[in-house]
Amino acid sequence: MTASAPRAGVARASPGHQGVVDAWARGELSALEERSLLRRLDRLDSPQGPSVRLAGRQLLNFSSNDYLGLAFDPRLIEAGRRALAEWGSGAGASRLVVGHQGPGAALERALSDFEGCEAALVFSSGYAANVGVLSALVGEGDAVFSDALNHASVIDGCRLSRASIVRYRHGDVGHLAELLKATPARRRLVVTDTVFSMDGDLAPLRELQRLCREEGAGLMVDEAHATGVFGEGGAGLCQALEVDADVRVGTLSKALGGAGAWVAGSRALIELVLNRARSFVFSTGLPPAVCAVGEAAVTRLHEEPELRRRLWRNVEALATGLGLPATSPIFSLVVGAPQVALEASASLLRQGFLVKAIRPPTVPDGTSRLRVSVSAAHTVGDIERLVVALRSTLHEERP
Repeated sequence: MTASAPRAGVARASPGHQGVVDAWARGELSALEERSLLRRLDRLDSPQGPSVRLAGRQLLNFSSNDYLGLAFDPRLIEAGRRALAEWGSGAGASRLVVGHQGPGAALERALSDFEGCEAALVFSSGYAANVGVLSALVGEGDAVFSDALNHASVIDGCRLSRASIVRYRHGDVGHLAELLKATPARRRLVVTDTVFSMDGDLAPLRELQRLCREEGAGLMVDEAHATGVFGEGGAGLCQALEVDADVRVGTLSKALGGAGAWVAGSRALIELVLNRARSFVFSTGLPPAVCAVGEAAVTRLHEEPELRRRLWRNVEALATGLGLPATSPIFSLVVGAPQVALEASASLLRQGFLVKAIRPPTVPDGTSRLRVSVSAAHTVGDIERLVVALRSTLHEERP
């Protein structure tokens, strides 16, 4: 008698092994919950925008990185729809295996022009770009100098590169200078966010460029939270400050309202990254419709500078209301303990605002906070209501 085939969709796993791993998971989750660090996904029942529907409630959204309000823009949607009809839903495989489709090629041409660089290469995400680029550029015998508050993707890229990692104090060019002089290596690369995602402050790019040139070090910047926000053409803080970084990483997933990321620089740099970045070589290319959306977003930035002007009017309005400097669209309101941040976020939710609590390990211990981000799509009335709610909530949470 032959055994019947397993029914489709029924997994056969070892109950004993499953029990062991489940026990590990339960223990770790319990420890996170005790420290108020457990995270869960909330279901969003609406498109991304200044107002969203979460668990049946309509909320003003001040948690998103959709700085220009393009995530549900009709022109971007139409560009994606046309590409979907013409090119299909997927890229099929790694671009080095299956080829280079038209929308991806057009996006990379647009991005190299946007950045004013010889070439650009698109990745599936900003995380993949940073991890891939760093491991492609430096390795054993090299040293990478990383700002203490760089994004997790930069930190992980440094680790995976196998280069020596030297952390310098946040934004402290003098400390970096000391470390560069004291650290001989085959190659030395300084890497920094340009706008820091959790604090909203800016890297001292001009000083970093000058120091790197004096010391013969390379300079790599992550413009994720500056793209679309800074610069006459929206290309980022390097454009705004006229800084010529050796390696620029940008993202399509924040102010540009789509998905994916890119690295831009010299043609030789891009060819090296294309050959050595494992997160590019071994990843399926972005769907052609996503690439078409990215190109449409870059075009909108070029044709409609009013988007950035509207964003900065809102940044200045919120800054004035909170008595803070108008540095970037990110406002960091540190409250200290994770539980305090959770309670403040819950209070704002009850008042009709989505403002997430940010806790370790995203930020250092003792600096849990409310991270408020403003968009060009918010109205003056939205911002005025938020200011009232924040003042009331923070007064309640701080004795």
